[in-house]
Amino acid sequence: MNELTTHPPSLSGFLRLEQVLQLIPVSKATWWNGCKSGRFPPPFKLAPRITAWKASDIHQWIEQVENSKASRTN
Repeated sequence: MNELTTHPPSLSGFLRLEQVLQLIPVSKATWWNGCKSGRFPPPFKLAPRITAWKASDIHQWIEQVENSKASRTN
């Protein structure tokens, strides 16, 4: 996986898939598979054709990954 961006998203509201993928640089297929397996935060259906993720969940996931990387290097 590429280095995660250090710019935190807004801690309130929702992010659409394209916004999430700007923060977590993986392919769409990898993202969806990770959501199904529990590796990534779960999506929310806002409407029949609108899926989004809580910005706070994405921010928390990024922090967990960064903290686990830091603990492995120490």
